[in-house]
Amino acid sequence: MTTKAHAVDLAQRLIRCPSVTPAEGGAIDLLEAELSAIGFACTRLPFGEGNDRIDNLFARYGSAAPHVCFAGHTDVVPVGDAAAWTRDPFGGDIVDGALFGRGAADMKGGVAAFVAAAAAVIEGGIGGSVSLLITGDEEGDAVNGTVRMVEWAMANDQIPDMCVVGEPTNPDALGDMIKNGRRGSLSGHLVVTGRQGHVAYPHLADNPLTRLVAMLAPVNGTELDGGTPHFLPSAANVTTIDVGNPATNIIPARAEAKFNIRFNTEHSADSLRGWLEEHFTRVGGDWHAQWKANADPFITDPGPLTDMLAAAVTEITGRTPALSTTGGTSDARFITRMCPVAEFGLVGKTMHQVDEHVDVADIEELCAIYQSFLVRACGEVAG
Repeated sequence: MTTKAHAVDLAQRLIRCPSVTPAEGGAIDLLEAELSAIGFACTRLPFGEGNDRIDNLFARYGSAAPHVCFAGHTDVVPVGDAAAWTRDPFGGDIVDGALFGRGAADMKGGVAAFVAAAAAVIEGGIGGSVSLLITGDEEGDAVNGTVRMVEWAMANDQIPDMCVVGEPTNPDALGDMIKNGRRGSLSGHLVVTGRQGHVAYPHLADNPLTRLVAMLAPVNGTELDGGTPHFLPSAANVTTIDVGNPATNIIPARAEAKFNIRFNTEHSADSLRGWLEEHFTRVGGDWHAQWKANADPFITDPGPLTDMLAAAVTEITGRTPALSTTGGTSDARFITRMCPVAEFGLVGKTMHQVDEHVDVADIEELCAIYQSFLVRACGEVAG
């Protein structure tokens, strides 16, 4: 079987594993068997208990430097409306040159492409070592997946020199974009309490909505800064306002809102929280807020990792990929704690959608890109 055919075949077999978070679905078992056959030393890393238990896999070939890591996930989001799919979500069917199935883009196709690329480079003789850090908890709460594996790697002398995450980074065509950073994410849940009363007698009531609206002004569809050389301006948006008041002549006793801030390296979750709590206090009244910091912003400065990855992309596709920090969060936010990290994978147009699919040719080209990158990063020796 050729390297490219290996990538497509493995992608099909992975899609046929119903690994909807947190179910392993056979995907980790399949990868362990595949990598063991190539010569990787595999370590299963289950974290969590009961229903929270997540199966993860660390696999490494060789021990020499440089140590290049690939990070990815085998878990997928639910199918959604199964009746709306025109193909079996877990069938791995190839139709008119496209591979269909949940996870085809996000990101079983990318995982398969890297495994096939690693197999080809190892067969030819590799100068360094290669590892894969594969989790089953990227689409879930991400508490027993990559974050725990990074802690394990750092405690067990398995720290890579660099890492590529195989997320579907390309918006339109393979070769468009490398992600070399991500914004941070802070969510807030603000509850304001007042005193219920008749709207005709507002002096006898305390309308919490008046204060809630004032409190939300700094996060209501606003930019918080002018951006940086690597990041767009930090953006804050209200996502819901809830009162639960069906009447038009009653001032409610309670109002709440939720909002999210996607922020660059000009801020931290703590600085934003402190700034907003100070503002809420100035507005006054009875309020409380709950916070969830999902991610800190990070940037991998342009350098050897991004240069080698971009050169591999250009060699195979003829395109010059842009370096970008757009989009949501990814597990790269955990990996940046131990080594430089960048993201590059398939085209993400259909990820999480009904009839998720990718072009078979893109899987084959991505495999060639990863193979070129590995040769550049690790070197190649005579077999």
